[in-house]
Amino acid sequence: MAVKPSSRWIFLRGLVRESEHWDDFPQRFAQALPGAEVRCLDLPGNGEHWRLNSPPNLREAMEFARREAWETADGPTAPQTPVYLLSISMGSMAALEWASRYPQEIAGAVLINTSLSGLNPLYRRLSWRSWPLLLRILATTDAAARERLILRLTSNRAADAALIAARVATYQRRPVRWSNVLRQLWAAARYRPPPAKPAVPLLLLNSLGDRMVAPSCTTEIAALWTVPCLTHPWAGHDLPLNHPAWVIAAVREWMAANIDRPHAA
Repeated sequence: MAVKPSSRWIFLRGLVRESEHWDDFPQRFAQALPGAEVRCLDLPGNGEHWRLNSPPNLREAMEFARREAWETADGPTAPQTPVYLLSISMGSMAALEWASRYPQEIAGAVLINTSLSGLNPLYRRLSWRSWPLLLRILATTDAAARERLILRLTSNRAADAALIAARVATYQRRPVRWSNVLRQLWAAARYRPPPAKPAVPLLLLNSLGDRMVAPSCTTEIAALWTVPCLTHPWAGHDLPLNHPAWVIAAVREWMAANIDRPHAA
């Protein structure tokens, strides 16, 4: 199967998650798409930016990531070629905002298990069945116990000891402040979709086993904008963690279908 010989990708994670939570997915992705370059960015309040206050809206979070994407030793610069975005959950809201406001910078975007205010009701954007577990996560002070609960919510594969240890080590290095948890929840709850589909190719992926965001949220976005949506039969919210090979195969197929699409530089 033909894929674009070279492409630049920016990965964006979701609510209170950071670049290290991709695990080895970026490396596997780059190996599977010859010539692909992958860069993982953290939104303010997460990862390497954990000391910053998360902004109260997704547009500010997007602008922060965008500035970082084009940062050079001499300061920000205009992109030489459009980039692809791959994002999950709240990160996909930031990706949508980026593609909507700066379509000339984006070659395409892959959005995973996301939702939009005004289109998807709150009880499905944050599935009401997950609320008791979310409250337990918020109330848990032990890092290992909390990470086990997070994975219980977001993953449909058993979490081994090595994965839990890696998650705890990440938290100890770059903890998320509770004030930023609330800020990010507020920003995600308030984010509304752009008035029209962004003028870039989109691929939507969702998981039937998602206990955090109802799978119908993604399919409703796809129906609104008439864009392709592929559904995984059993994975949880963190689809790249549960079945990375499936995500990579879906992206390869999508890129092959869009390889000849002209795009303004």
